[in-house]
Amino acid sequence: MPTLRLGLFGGTFDPPHFGHLMVAQEAVDRLSLDRLVFLVAGLPPHKIGEVSSSPGIRIEMTSAAIAGNPAFQVSEVEMNREGPSYTVDTLRHYRAEYPESDLFFLLGADQLAEFHEWQDPARIAELATLVAVGREGVHPTDIEPIELIQGEDLEIMSLSTIRTDISSSEIRSRVRDGRSIRYLVPDAVRRIIETHRLYRPIS
Repeated sequence: MPTLRLGLFGGTFDPPHFGHLMVAQEAVDRLSLDRLVFLVAGLPPHKIGEVSSSPGIRIEMTSAAIAGNPAFQVSEVEMNREGPSYTVDTLRHYRAEYPESDLFFLLGADQLAEFHEWQDPARIAELATLVAVGREGVHPTDIEPIELIQGEDLEIMSLSTIRTDISSSEIRSRVRDGRSIRYLVPDAVRRIIETHRLYRPIS
């Protein structure tokens, strides 16, 4: 297998929106990634019991959202695995598939406070370089390593992106309220939401 700089970007993507795409493109540019993989979660441990669109629909929406960008790819690895979608298992999969490649795992900077509670966080940091995506809207000229909090002796990278207040939960709320989501999601995603009547109250 050729050596790659491979980015891994996990989420439920319910639905994927322009904020996700902005983060992904910034990671590709700033980290010089050959490819960025959208890891569509099957059953996120922190969202068990919450209502979400089916895995197939979320794959369809995410695939539509990234269409036309050769650096982006959608993965079904997590949803094809039984049980909760643990990041450490996904990283083991990619490390086995690309043993000589550089893996970069993106997570929100706000998730750092809970990272020590994730399944085997030390192993996660061994398998891939952690990249904390900031939401402050500050654009540093360089990506600088910072120390992970909670006493873990780990280094992560910091990536600041253009500020956006778009969230999947807000989009779902707008759909429930009959409000427009144009310019919040790609048109192809919006059409899928309309076709499948997603996020609407059960009548």
